[in-house]
Amino acid sequence: MLLRVDPQVHAALTKWAADDLRSTNAHVEWLLRRALLDAGRLPPVKGPTLGVVPDTPDETPQDPTHPREDQPPRASMQTT
Repeated sequence: MLLRVDPQVHAALTKWAADDLRSTNAHVEWLLRRALLDAGRLPPVKGPTLGVVPDTPDETPQDPTHPREDQPPRASMQTT
């Protein structure tokens, strides 16, 4: 996603992100998520998402190390 931002706003976001040890992209996502939660437009996440994309829009992302009870565990990618 491309986003046009005023250069001063971008510089301020970049500095704030660096102060919090985040990338600018991660910081923008954090700010947007916080604003959406505050506005009641994003349901709270019950657990860590760890970058997991839900299979359906109604499904809450789950921690892949702790699969839901109704799903079998995913196969390991380890080699022996």
